[in-house]
Amino acid sequence: MLTDVTAFAPATVANVGIGFDILGHTVDAVGDRVRMRRIPEPLVRIRSITGVAGQLPVEPQRNTAGRAVQALHAALKLGYGFEMDIDKGIPLSSGMGGSAASAVAAVVAANALLEEPLPRLRLLKFAMEGEIVASGSVHVDNIAPSLFGGLVLTVGIDHPRIKRIPVPVGLRCVLVHPHMHLGTREARAILKSDITRSDFVWQTANLAGFISGCYSNDLDMIRDSFNDVIIEPQRHSLIPGFKDVKQGAMSAGALGCSISGAGPTVFAWAECENAEAVRGAMVAAFAEHRLGTDHWITTIENYGARVVKA
Repeated sequence: MLTDVTAFAPATVANVGIGFDILGHTVDAVGDRVRMRRIPEPLVRIRSITGVAGQLPVEPQRNTAGRAVQALHAALKLGYGFEMDIDKGIPLSSGMGGSAASAVAAVVAANALLEEPLPRLRLLKFAMEGEIVASGSVHVDNIAPSLFGGLVLTVGIDHPRIKRIPVPVGLRCVLVHPHMHLGTREARAILKSDITRSDFVWQTANLAGFISGCYSNDLDMIRDSFNDVIIEPQRHSLIPGFKDVKQGAMSAGALGCSISGAGPTVFAWAECENAEAVRGAMVAAFAEHRLGTDHWITTIENYGARVVKA
C-alpha cells in the first residue's frame, strides 16, 4: 500500500467569459504539486510550502489544501493522518485557479493513499471545502476542470453534475498573466447583485451558442458567442490596459478574449496558426501599460489532476 505520493493539479481559466461560476478549462502548462505522506497520528498537517506562493498559512484550517484534506479526513473518520508539502507553481491572486489547484492536488494525493480510493465526484466536494477558505464562497468553475480536465460545465453545488465539453481540434488557449495581484474577494465584491433582462437573455444566448459551437466544431458560432456582457464590463477597470489587450488579441485573429477567473490574467482562444500573433499582441499591450507578463500557449486537453510520483 502506498504511503508517499505526489500529485499535480493544473491551472485553470474559470468562467471562460460567458460561463460565470459554471464553466472552466484546464491550462496544463502550469500547476501546483502536493507531496502527501501517511502518518500515524490521526490529523492533517502542512510541513512546507514552496514555489511562487509567497506567504501562505501552514495551519491546515486556513489553507485551501489543508482544509480540503481535513474535510476528507473527517468524513472518512480515518485512524491515521496526512502530512503534506505544497509546491506552488501558480502565482497567487492571478485568476489562474491557484487556490483550487492546491486543494485538488491535495485530495488527489490523499485519495491515492486510501485503502479504498474514492470516485472523483466525491473528491470534488472535499476540494470545494478548501476553495471556501480562499474566496469565501462555494464555486466550482476552477475546481472541476482542474480535477477532471478539459473544458468542463458544472451544474449545481450541493449535488454537482459535471459535463466535459469537446473543444474543436486546432484551438489554443493564450494565457497572459500581468505582474500584479487581484484578489478573488475584491473582484467578486464589485459585482452587482442584479442584472437587466436584456443582458440576461444576451448572456444566456452567448453561453448556449458557445457550447453549441464547441459540439459542432463551428468556429464562427464560437467567435460570435464569445462575448461576456455581464461580468467583464464590471471588472475590466481592475486590470490596467485590459481594453487594449483585448483589442490586440482580436485584431491578431483571436476567436475571443476575456478575463481568466477573477483576473488579472487575460486569456484568448485562437486557432493554432494565429496563437503566436495573439500572444505577441497581448504581451505588447500590457507592456504599453508598463506591466511585465508571464505567458503561455496551451492546448485544452482532458488532462486533469493526477499522481505524478508514487
